[in-house]
Amino acid sequence: MAKFKVLVTDYEYKTLEYEEKVLAEIDAELLKAQCKTEEEVIEAAKEVDALLVQYAPIGRKVFAALPRLKAVARYGVGVDVIDLEAATEHGVYVVNVPDYCEDEVSDHTLALLMACTRKVVLLNNDVKGGNWDFNISKPIFRLRGKTLGIVGFGKIPRKLAEKAKAFGLEILVYDPFVNKEVEEEYGVKLLELDELMKRADFVSIHVPLNKNTRHMISTHEFELMKESAFIINTARGPVIDEKALINALKDNKIAGAALDVIEEEPIAKDSSLLEMDNVIITPHVAWYSEEAQVELQTKAAQGVADVLLGKEPKYLVNKEVLNK
Repeated sequence: MAKFKVLVTDYEYKTLEYEEKVLAEIDAELLKAQCKTEEEVIEAAKEVDALLVQYAPIGRKVFAALPRLKAVARYGVGVDVIDLEAATEHGVYVVNVPDYCEDEVSDHTLALLMACTRKVVLLNNDVKGGNWDFNISKPIFRLRGKTLGIVGFGKIPRKLAEKAKAFGLEILVYDPFVNKEVEEEYGVKLLELDELMKRADFVSIHVPLNKNTRHMISTHEFELMKESAFIINTARGPVIDEKALINALKDNKIAGAALDVIEEEPIAKDSSLLEMDNVIITPHVAWYSEEAQVELQTKAAQGVADVLLGKEPKYLVNKEVLNK
């Protein structure tokens, strides 16, 4: 009989061989489920020591029902599906994988920015529709010398800033947790959010989703933006107020949007965003490469293994649990 039991609450991966390899080293049995609700998690997770979670909600009800639980690992950077306060109260360690896709997300963001400025998707669709006329793309402006405003300045947007500079972009940053030393190190300019929204030709969102960031970009912020500006989101959909975005696009308050994430995923088939030529949408894929996926699965499992062995995990989210 295995020493530990670990449940994968839900997953989209073709194989869990990487988790199995890590957990076998600590004599842990890996159980698999496809839970969509807290009730399904509770039913599947009886007598387990840890959870590996992709999208399943892990709220207060789950922690109360699973007294044996010691760790919850999130496949990804964001932990908005987990009630961190409840986890800490129940002495459960929450871990994530904050560094598995820094290049992938920053590359995808830059790809969306380039597609916006060169109107690649619009032109591609028009040519495939039987036309051959570059005039439909007008106006296109030179990228060099334009301004990229980055909202949130963690590891991924710092990579983005480094790459964007190669295209001659000036980098503006809003992040209340970043100091002057970081500003100088990366050669960026720290601004308040309103000022960034006014000045940026491209605004790229890189903040986690929490009660302070939900709908932080809404009607007021869109009113401040240039009519020629684009907004890009590869973070979390609800950071942008989608109704306000749609209104801004319909009223030509901004030039366009490029979204890898939206408020409700997958996108509704009747969403107005799907009808707009100045909107690019990708299916929450910015994180993905073959290498990143292997790293994600391996590191998430290792976080669980460390907790079960009594070690402090490398990527502990709720550090307050150490006082429990």
